[in-house]
Amino acid sequence: MLYRTIPKTGDRLSILGFGCMRLPEKSGKIDEERAIRQIRHAIDSGVNYFDTAPAYHFGKSEQILGRALLDGYREKVRIATKLPHWEVRTASDMDRILSRQLVTLQTDHIDYYLLHSMSKESWEKMAKLGVLAFLDRAKSEGKITNAGFSFHGTITAFKVIVDAYDWQFCQIQYNFLDENNQAGTEGLRYAAGKNLAVIIMEPLRGGNLAGPVPDEVQKIWDEAPEKRSAAEWGLCWVWDHPEVTVVLSGMNDEAHIDENIRVAGSALPQSLTPDDLARIGRVKETYRRLMKVGCTGCGYCMPCPAGVDIPGCFSLYNAHHLFPKDRSAKFHYFGRHGGLIGDVSYAGLCRQCGKCAKACPQHLPIPQLMKDVKADMEGGMRVAVPALKGGLWCMNKASKIRASFSRGKSHD
Repeated sequence: MLYRTIPKTGDRLSILGFGCMRLPEKSGKIDEERAIRQIRHAIDSGVNYFDTAPAYHFGKSEQILGRALLDGYREKVRIATKLPHWEVRTASDMDRILSRQLVTLQTDHIDYYLLHSMSKESWEKMAKLGVLAFLDRAKSEGKITNAGFSFHGTITAFKVIVDAYDWQFCQIQYNFLDENNQAGTEGLRYAAGKNLAVIIMEPLRGGNLAGPVPDEVQKIWDEAPEKRSAAEWGLCWVWDHPEVTVVLSGMNDEAHIDENIRVAGSALPQSLTPDDLARIGRVKETYRRLMKVGCTGCGYCMPCPAGVDIPGCFSLYNAHHLFPKDRSAKFHYFGRHGGLIGDVSYAGLCRQCGKCAKACPQHLPIPQLMKDVKADMEGGMRVAVPALKGGLWCMNKASKIRASFSRGKSHD
């Protein structure tokens, strides 16, 4: 495991950080035993930075991380969690939330404490409520060690926030498709120039750059003399920037964790060759041509008042266009969102209220895009879903009849 240093403190952090936003699930809930096993394996392999937040997994992520860090593991890591500005209405709310987080995480201090999802509007709100005085007080009381912020806004707002306080670090979205989005490369260099450590989120755009990748993209990767997975290419591109301190990965699969740990053992800054960078540039242009919606699957747009699974719909909409030879995306759309399995959550339910667009860190015009998803993905759904449901009912009924006869019982 390679490590990089926080400029203002000298603290050494693993270049791979464990993002606890997408922990493994079972039956709709965090698979606690597996998640704890994965977290401890990562620590044993040298990962020492763990990022969570009250909003992740509807409040359960902090709980699981706190339990995973028992039995001596807390002393081996740095915990990063966040102050949710949408829960703050008065100055006293900040102290109340932090106190709750310390209990939930089963610790007496937070190593890296962030103001969650800052933009121009959220920053102005928090500044008026006295957040800087709160951070000073929390540091003086030993409740937090380092203060920072995560960001989803314009480069202009980013610079204003960077200059407003003596931050130790910040967290931005950055990958080879987002060089000019939000803070982007300009923000990365600006923050590093102020001696802030820079933590990177969404290095693979919510996993969309990791695979399976479109045939056109895979062909470009396959032409490289040094074979790397799509995930390795994406992570190495971010780590190639010397201004980057830690890259967060929302790891929830053992094979992916081991791959990321392996790559983090050799990903030195400025180690990609000109040919490597040119290849990534070709991939970037191919993705931009093929991708319909730049959704990272972060879930900030949820829950939808009308019941639409916005990230889920976008994911399958993108898959439908990125993989034209694979016709399963539309079938999965019918199954997941049309009511075949679980509740209906398709794009056509959208009421155009606009709540999602205001919450979207990518500033996507979600209501308009929902119309596009509906037009592309829902043709024939109202006929197909009842037919598929009927087929499933018949299969289930037949299975029960066979089981009944196999037990020697009559069936009525």
